[in-house]
Amino acid sequence: MEAKAIARHIRVTPMKARRVVNLVRGKQANEALAILKFAQQAASEPVYKVLASAVANARVLADRDGVAFDESDLYISEAFVDEGPTMKRFQPRAQGRAYRIKKRTSHITVVVATPENEEVR
Repeated sequence: MEAKAIARHIRVTPMKARRVVNLVRGKQANEALAILKFAQQAASEPVYKVLASAVANARVLADRDGVAFDESDLYISEAFVDEGPTMKRFQPRAQGRAYRIKKRTSHITVVVATPENEEVR
């Protein structure tokens, strides 16, 4: 079984979010949630929420299909961060000049799966 969760337009730069996602890629879902809960990076909070949502989506899919569900079997099969739209702002500078500030956003995607799903492929 495979379940996916996506968070779009998250106000954290993609490079910072990728550092956090790289910590948990390929790990079991419960272990990854524990790692994210205590990670010091600010980007760990939205990644934690997306992973928790993916686990909840897996639970709902299992209930719908009538499949036995064990949360400890889930692991992160895919996790990646794409770049979202960039908000452009201007900072006033001396002598009437203006500097452009780029406020970057991210699209965070997490896919959780059970091990038997990978054996079928």
